[in-house]
Amino acid sequence: MSVPKRFLSLGLPALALCGATTVSLCAQQPVTRAQAVAAALARGARAAFGRADTAVAGGALHAARLYPNPSASASYSKDVPHYHVVADLPLDLPWIRSARIGAAASARDAARYGFAFERAAIRFDVDTTYTRALAALARARLSRRNAIDADSLRKMAQLRREGGGVSEPDVRLAAVNAGQLENVAADDSVAAVQTLLTVQLAMGLPAEDVTIALADSLAPPPDTMLPATGEPLPVAAAAASLRSSERALTLAHRSVFAAPSLQVGFDNNDPGGQRGLLPTVGVSLPVPLFNWNGGEVRQAAAARDRAQAGLDLVRRETGAELARARRGFALARVRLERDRGLLESADRVAAMSLQVYAEGVVALPNVLEAQRNAREALARYIDDVAAANDAAAAVRLLTATESP
Repeated sequence: MSVPKRFLSLGLPALALCGATTVSLCAQQPVTRAQAVAAALARGARAAFGRADTAVAGGALHAARLYPNPSASASYSKDVPHYHVVADLPLDLPWIRSARIGAAASARDAARYGFAFERAAIRFDVDTTYTRALAALARARLSRRNAIDADSLRKMAQLRREGGGVSEPDVRLAAVNAGQLENVAADDSVAAVQTLLTVQLAMGLPAEDVTIALADSLAPPPDTMLPATGEPLPVAAAAASLRSSERALTLAHRSVFAAPSLQVGFDNNDPGGQRGLLPTVGVSLPVPLFNWNGGEVRQAAAARDRAQAGLDLVRRETGAELARARRGFALARVRLERDRGLLESADRVAAMSLQVYAEGVVALPNVLEAQRNAREALARYIDDVAAANDAAAAVRLLTATESP
């Protein structure tokens, strides 16, 4: 079922709100939905925070892969030999090193998954904000057209009164209706400007004055959504956090016996004895006599249990939210189909009532009621198109996947 042409003209990207506000939108820079999303990802503060967090996790992984630095010490004693030089080289045991690197790598993956979801959330927010702005602009254009039509009806009533076709109350009723719709048009125009400023803020632009114009049109989303091809990003981030906690617990267990160190040096013998440098070699092995690393093991175990509970919670919540978003999208599609039929019928009734009123067949209240029904049907269709696009954006957000 097709949508009346009167609505199709409202979906065009021409954004001028003629006479409704002092801000002119015709000369602004056109911005598509994709450009708005790209600007938010490039200049937005949320994306900058996510990049910083990912860089921190990457730095922690780099630090975990580094080998410990050796140390050197020199001393003098009155006993022979007088001079002592010793270099201490800590031994990075493979089983401790692998657990340390594994924990840092999993934490880095969790940060990258979290940043990927944050980027998806930014796209969702800008997408829905852009859609709301399109809907507000469509309602503003609808209100302006309604005000123009109401003023034409008022003039028609005045002409018919001069010809004796209608009474003075009908003329006053038409004037009141025209004035009310003019006020609605002014309010909707201001609301449309506010939504444009909100889009500018989301893009990281100043929002004192309108500097953009929306280039895309308000249209229903596709009938079907692509199925998820992998694990949702929140679940992947929680799973990576669990892996990091498990490796941290393993590291705590293996760190009960601290890593030994190799000591290499030389002594300079007394001049009265044997001359030359005397090499020294030793091994330092820490003994866990009082500290068996129990506190760190308990903390790591508690963090592992918390990460496991968080993963279970995220899986349940993400699954429930995704099912709710899919149901909302299906219901939105059903409402759009129903709205199309109601909109076409209401638009036809309004046109017929205006024609028969011009011929003097029906009274003015009948015409106003028919036009009100047509306005409400069209406004509901605009809102439902926006709601369907928001539901589709929610499904895309909850099914977004990305490899670390």
